[in-house]
Amino acid sequence: MTTPTDPPEDRPPGRAGDGEEPSSGEPERDEAGSSGTASEGATRDGGGGGPPGTKPSGLRNPVAAVRGLGAAALAIEALVLLLAIQPIRVLGGALSGWAVAAVVGLAVLAAVLAGLTRREWAWHAGTVLQGLLLVSGLLHWSLFALGVIFGLVWIYVLHVRRAILG
Repeated sequence: MTTPTDPPEDRPPGRAGDGEEPSSGEPERDEAGSSGTASEGATRDGGGGGPPGTKPSGLRNPVAAVRGLGAAALAIEALVLLLAIQPIRVLGGALSGWAVAAVVGLAVLAAVLAGLTRREWAWHAGTVLQGLLLVSGLLHWSLFALGVIFGLVWIYVLHVRRAILG
C-alpha cells in the first residue's frame, strides 16, 4: 500500500495522491460504461470519436456548445433590434407603425429561434431571418446596417457549426 507521501514514480497507475486504494489493474470505466486506455487512441472527453485525420474539438459536448453559440447570437440580435427602435425614431428615422411592428416581429422571431436551436430547421430559419433583416433595410438604412452586421455574425456561427460538427 502506498501513502500520499510516497514519490509519484512509486505509485501504481490510477489516481495519484487522492488517498484511495490502488486500482485492481482493470482499466477505468467512463460514464458510459466503456473501458479504454490512452494507448487505444480514445480520449475520455469525447473528442476522439471523429473520422481519422480530424482534430477533436476538445469540447465535452460539442453539439450543446454549438447550439449555445447559435442561441446566444440570436438572443443578442433580438435584444439589439428591440433596443434600436427608439434611437432610430429619435435620430431622424421616420419609422412608421408598420416599421416598428416589423422590427418587433423580427426580434420576437429571433428570440423564438434562439430557444429552438435544437431543431435542425431552426438553423435554416435563422438564415432566413438574416435575409428578412436585410430586406427591412428598405424601411430604414440602419436596419440594413444591422442586417449586414448580424448576417456576418450568423455566417461565422454557421462556419463554427460546420467546423465542429462536420
